[in-house]
Amino acid sequence: MDALTLAAVLVTGFVGSAEFGSAALVHPVIRQLRTDDQLIMERGLLKTFGRVMPVGMTAATALAIIIAIDEPNAWLVSAAISLSVALVVTIIGNVPINTRTGRITEETAPEGFIAMRRRWDAFQVVRASLQLLGFVLVAVGAVGLT
Repeated sequence: MDALTLAAVLVTGFVGSAEFGSAALVHPVIRQLRTDDQLIMERGLLKTFGRVMPVGMTAATALAIIIAIDEPNAWLVSAAISLSVALVVTIIGNVPINTRTGRITEETAPEGFIAMRRRWDAFQVVRASLQLLGFVLVAVGAVGLT
């Protein structure tokens, strides 16, 4: 396995696992908190996930596309498509909601905050699932290259 393929496996694995873990394990707990505490958590996550994941998701998608072009097989092409769709969902769905959440300066959640975050959750489940699928497809496709 060459360095680029290894990087694709590692980066897509990190991003897919982190985002799916967030959707399946972290956010269900956050939804159980009081509304104002949810605001605190979401703003905090914007400072952690929000700084790392834009780079990680973009790199994962780019790496998947590069290795799919370099050594095309159905697994790698499918991975590139899955990760590309996840990135589009992120940009049109999650990012605008994250931007609005980050602009909240009050200590109490504004009217409509919970509804806005539940829309974000729906986008999150889609993108996280696509990213995890992208990782699996990259891993399977990379095995075929060895």
